[in-house]
Formats: sequence, structure tokens, C-alpha cells
Amino acid sequence: MRGLYTLAVKAYAAAVRAAAWLGHPKARLWAEGRRPTAQGQAHPVSTDPKTQTGTAEHWVWFHAASLGEFEQGRPLIEALKAQHPGLKVCLSFFSPSGYEVRKDYPLADEVCYLPVDTPRNAHAWVQRHPYVAAFFIKYEFWFNYMQALHEAGIPLYYVSLLLRPQQYFFRWYGGWFRKQLELVSHFFVQDEATLELLKGIGFNNATVCGDTRFDRVAAIARQAMPFPEVEDFLQGRHCIVAGSTWPPDEKLLIPYIERLPDDYCMILAPHDVGEHHVKQITEQLRQTLSDDFQRYTDLHPERKGRVLVLDTIGILSQLYQYARFVYIGGGFGANIHNIQEPVTFGCPVVFGPRHKTFKEAVDLAALGGAFPIDSQAALDQVFDRLVHDEPFRQKASAVCRDYLATQLGATQKIMDRITSTFSA
Repeated sequence: MRGLYTLAVKAYAAAVRAAAWLGHPKARLWAEGRRPTAQGQAHPVSTDPKTQTGTAEHWVWFHAASLGEFEQGRPLIEALKAQHPGLKVCLSFFSPSGYEVRKDYPLADEVCYLPVDTPRNAHAWVQRHPYVAAFFIKYEFWFNYMQALHEAGIPLYYVSLLLRPQQYFFRWYGGWFRKQLELVSHFFVQDEATLELLKGIGFNNATVCGDTRFDRVAAIARQAMPFPEVEDFLQGRHCIVAGSTWPPDEKLLIPYIERLPDDYCMILAPHDVGEHHVKQITEQLRQTLSDDFQRYTDLHPERKGRVLVLDTIGILSQLYQYARFVYIGGGFGANIHNIQEPVTFGCPVVFGPRHKTFKEAVDLAALGGAFPIDSQAALDQVFDRLVHDEPFRQKASAVCRDYLATQLGATQKIMDRITSTFSA
């Protein structure tokens, strides 16, 4: 079975390289980042566990699929580095959208793409550094790497793991996949449902800790800095922030702007801030609002505007501090984007129908702090109530704040459990 799995992995890698050859930009980054020279494999790193000073050198390996998973692992990286300053960190990514954004992450001693999961690559990888532990974030299951870590005696931990009954581990044909889970030292899971799924297939080495990303976004909220240029744009008005939007989201949001009262405005932050897409948005706004909007990179203090188009990256998470409520995009495509950041500021959240793989979205929708919509009419109805019914909005905001309070502390729970790993 391992041979079939490896063959499937190689076939996937070949398909991505073919897409790269045909000009697909993300596939090209994925393929180029895995070339031996890009990985540093042309100059192997010494596995001698002694540094030049003669003191023991210890490394930990963190692997994340993409940017969102990195943000889940980040609080643990920071906690480990704070408690063990000499610890070295290797950070690997599967996706370009993670690597390209965080390749200069200062707390990592090495940031790279994860080589394709073959036995040869996996065995070479675990000898790359003297690892004392490995951490896979959320649901990255690479079975050859897992086997190589086990054979090398390196403990493997899963962080913020979230499992669903539909996954192959719990299917009739999942015997081999379930067997691979025996290679994991401990599972730090997000919820009781995941814990029960693991127990149901015979694994008791799991602890419910919650989602470490809540610790990260709470830290962002505590450290949020003012943005005077945005405050000048707001001029005391209430604000709706629409974050990480895609064209289907914008198709619903832009018509609603005409319904906003005069004391409201909107910050529209598309997921794709490329010039082509931003111009598509501004053309739609021009048809609806004439010139009653501004771009963030061209803000003019003497102009007001009803919409601010955020055509840059890196500040959206802090702009939620100005929101009365928030719309999060992606729910009419593959899945919604992160709602934890606005929830941390006590913002009620509206999003599209594809959200059910995110525990916090499902939880908050049930509690009354988040509102799924599936049409223009549904968006108009929810937005109208959040705009005009202040007790309703305040109640939803309180639900978000209370929910956040129950989710904090996952990082410390993990640290308490793994202390012995780093005591040597």
C-alpha cells in the first residue's frame, strides 16, 4: 500500500510540473521551489549535533500546508523560542501561498518548501538537522515523512487537528491509513468531536486544546496600531469591513452600498489585490457610485467617499478594529477565509454558504454571532438588521467576544504537555 501511496504522490507532483510547464503561476512556484538548488540540497546541511561552540544544537520542524496553517502554528513557535532561545526552527510549506508570504519569517532558521513525499526524500529530510520534535499543523498527513520520523526516533505532534467522519481514516477502506496514525506521538485536537473520532479507532493519545490560531489573532488585536489615514477616511462614520472577497462576494456587496445610511461606509478588501482585479472592482463601483470611492494606495485627505478599496496586503487583520460588523469572502467558492481575526475584535460576521469545515464558523452561526447567507436577498436582510437594529448587533458582538474567551489558551496547554521533550 505504501508503494501505491508513493506512486500517487509522484503522479500528483508530475501533474503540477506539467501545469508549471504550461504556464500556471502557482504551479511554477511550487515546482521551482522544490528544485534541489532551491531547497539547499546541493549543499547538504551538516547533521553533526554540535555547533562550532561545542554545545548541543537542537532543531524543531514545523510543517504547514499554507498561510492559514502557519498562523495556527506561529503561537507555538513563538512560545518555544521564548522558552528555549537556542532552539532552531525549520519551517516548511506545501503551498506557494504560504512560502512566498512567510519565507522571511524571522523566528525560523530555515524556511523552505517540503520536498515531494517519497521515502528517499523523507529519509534525507530527517537527517537534515538534529531534530528533537516535529509539528504538523491541522491536517497535513504525509505518510513517508511520518514513517521516517518514527524510524529516526523523532516525536511527531499534530497541532490544532480537526477531523471529520468523511475522511479516509474512518472509512471501510481506511485500514492502512489508520495504521499510519500509530506513528504520531500525540494529537492536540480542536474539539471533542475529533477526540471521539480518534478514540473510535483506538487512539487515546489525544488532548482537546482548541485552535492555537485564536491565541495568535488575540495577540494581533492587543497590538493593533491606529491607522490615521483610514480614520481620516472614516470621519467618524460607522464602517463595514468586507475582507478577502472574491467576485461572487463583490457581486452581492457592491449593490448593497447604495442602501447604506449616510453615517456608514465600507472598506472592501479583495483577496486578489492584483491591478487587474482591483480595476474590475473600481469599474463596478464607478457604475454604482460614480466616483464616490477611493483606493488605499491613493488616499486623498480632502476626499471622503463611501468605499475604501484596500489594494494592498498586510493590514487587513488590524483594520477589523474599525468595523461594526464584517463580511468574509470565499463562501461562494472553495471555502470562507479566516473569521477569527474579526471575531477577536467582537465583530459579528457574515459569510457565504461554504463554511462548514470551519468549527468556529459553525459554532458562531449556531450561537448567533455569525450569519451565513446564500443570496442577495439574504445578504440585504442580514446587513439591514445589523445596520439598523443596534441591540441585535450588540448581542451578536457579545456572542463573539464570549466565544473568543472560551477559545484562548491552546498554546499553553500544548506547551505544558511537551515540556519534557525539550528538557534535555
